[in-house]
Amino acid sequence: MTAEPDGPEDRLSRFATIWSRAVFPVTSTSLTRPEFETQLLPLARRLSEALRARSYDAAEGKAIGGALVTAHCTDPEALSRTLDCVDAYLVLYCGEGGPQEALRTRSARLQHAMAAGFAQALRERTLAEQEAISHAALNARSVVAEALHASEARFRAVFEGAAIGIGIADLEGNILQVNGALLRMFGGTEQSVRGRRVSDWTHPDDAPQVWRLYDELVRGEREHYHVEKAFYRPDGTALWTNLTVSLLRDADGQPQYQLALMEDTTERRLLNLRLRYEATHDALTGLPNRTLFFERLEKALSAGEGQRFGLCYLDLDGFKTINDSLGHAAGDRLLVEVADRLQSCATAPGEMVARLGGDEFVALTTGPDTEREVDELVGRIMNALVTPISVDGRELTVRGSIGVVEGPAGERGPAEVLRSADITMYRAKSAGGNRFELADPEADARAITRHGLTTALPTALDRGEFFIEYQPLVHLGDGSVRGAEALVRWLHPQHGVLGPDRFIPLAEHTGLIVPLGRWVLEQSVRQAREWQERHTDAGSLRINVNLSPCQLTHPGLVSDTVDILERAGLDPDALCLEVTESALIGADDDLLKPLRRLAEMGVDIALDDFGTGYSNLANLRRLPVSILKLDRSFTQGMQQFPADPVDLKIVEGIVSLAHSLDLAVTVEGVETGAQAEQLRILGCDTAQGWYYARPGPPDRLHELALVDATG
Repeated sequence: MTAEPDGPEDRLSRFATIWSRAVFPVTSTSLTRPEFETQLLPLARRLSEALRARSYDAAEGKAIGGALVTAHCTDPEALSRTLDCVDAYLVLYCGEGGPQEALRTRSARLQHAMAAGFAQALRERTLAEQEAISHAALNARSVVAEALHASEARFRAVFEGAAIGIGIADLEGNILQVNGALLRMFGGTEQSVRGRRVSDWTHPDDAPQVWRLYDELVRGEREHYHVEKAFYRPDGTALWTNLTVSLLRDADGQPQYQLALMEDTTERRLLNLRLRYEATHDALTGLPNRTLFFERLEKALSAGEGQRFGLCYLDLDGFKTINDSLGHAAGDRLLVEVADRLQSCATAPGEMVARLGGDEFVALTTGPDTEREVDELVGRIMNALVTPISVDGRELTVRGSIGVVEGPAGERGPAEVLRSADITMYRAKSAGGNRFELADPEADARAITRHGLTTALPTALDRGEFFIEYQPLVHLGDGSVRGAEALVRWLHPQHGVLGPDRFIPLAEHTGLIVPLGRWVLEQSVRQAREWQERHTDAGSLRINVNLSPCQLTHPGLVSDTVDILERAGLDPDALCLEVTESALIGADDDLLKPLRRLAEMGVDIALDDFGTGYSNLANLRRLPVSILKLDRSFTQGMQQFPADPVDLKIVEGIVSLAHSLDLAVTVEGVETGAQAEQLRILGCDTAQGWYYARPGPPDRLHELALVDATG
């Protein structure tokens, strides 16, 4: 089957060709280069599939790395060239049409897994060689005289041909014999190596147990040990090895020689260090990234008694505007300069700066006195941002909002600390930015609760967690019930019953107010119709339903209302929609058009919270309202005796104005009989409040023992 030109198979084949040409020169294989390419093609296909798989599979990457060793790519240079090839060409040839950033991230993770798989397979192969050599040496030990003569040629072949370094020394540490692989690893002559003693090969990075294990072995107290050890080469460079040292005994079981087997891991170690650095540092700024920051933060939070931490969470103010207006390249240069300035602010022991992503940075300080140190640190950060930054000839003023968290170690985890810092940073940004705020547990709790409510809102309606209570509207003239206002409540599984002030603003912010408002209207209209059917004398009862500003602008307001009324069989004049005064201040004709259409149908429109805004009273003439609802602030002055004469005059003036415009007046917040009587005298039409009844279930509306408003 011939691959379609520039099709997926053709592009995969080109990737395999590039890979084979890069690796073949450092591969110990008897195959030709085209034959080697054919051997690599299935591995290239597995890489391509792993790149585009739905989820990342580290095991597949490790298996591909191990397959390289099986294909005789045992030289560390073969791995290095493979990773360079994958980094440069895998996404280019095998990631067409996919999200490039995600594919590049997947490619980097595959490289890391391949390196790990390669290292493991090479180690297993090396250990197998070591085992064969050790076995031969042990056999030689049991029959010393015969082995030295009869198997000399075979041992010599294994000794000289092994890919790992082998050295033999006596128990005093004098090196007696080394093979060619060990000489090549050290880069010296046989005389320069054999003339040394084992005890001369110390290195500053030796683990404490290295020489303790050595002493135990030469004393005959242990048979072997395995460590990772560094040596100095003659030129002063470091040679890192996996070192296995075994004790050889004579025919009587007495210690006689020591046998050292060395695997050169220098290139692999450097590669792992490079991969570790890339995995823990931000590619743009060179700062530690989120991964390394969380490691350091977790370490700081698990420190012993008496230790504390201080964290500054920085978000640049207005960075998106700079990015959008000057381009991402300019934004990147700005971030690099900010990173350099922040780095210069955290140079003391126990301090670090990291970039979490985007324009978000963190600075961490640790120790016993972070209460003072974090104050100084945040001060240095604020000062570092004062000087404008020059980008493409423009002087850019950079400001930041910072959330500061400080406290003792051992009380909170990294995620909780970072969440507190994030919440505090947003408090600083909400306060105008270019400032820092200290973490406040109560403010954190409120923000977390808001977030939890916002998250739960979308499914709360489906789960039936909302319900409606009704508060009667009473005619002040004869004390009769003229209707009820529908008030929605949320029965939250954790927080109990929540009033509308706790969740309506969140619903408006998320846009969920439209389906919620439609549900409230539908339930309320259906309830009004049920009242009419159950009580023949309830034909004149009205139901009042609140409309939010978001609902006013929704194109389906009129059609939804008509549909709900028709399906319930309720006349439009039995419905009153309440709209806040603030929502209609400065409203244009387009916003008023739906309300006018509803009013023309017979639906009453009430102007809610009247008197709390700054609308022009003359503006009332153009609004399609038939009822004014006075805010409860007007009735508070009437709770005392005698009533505040100023409040009385204001209410009297509003009532007179409303009646001259053929508007009815409803008063909220009536709590005493004196208030009710005074409002009746002033000419108010209807009232509601706890004096008459608190909001309750629909069945209570006609069962309440309402006090006669006439006294």
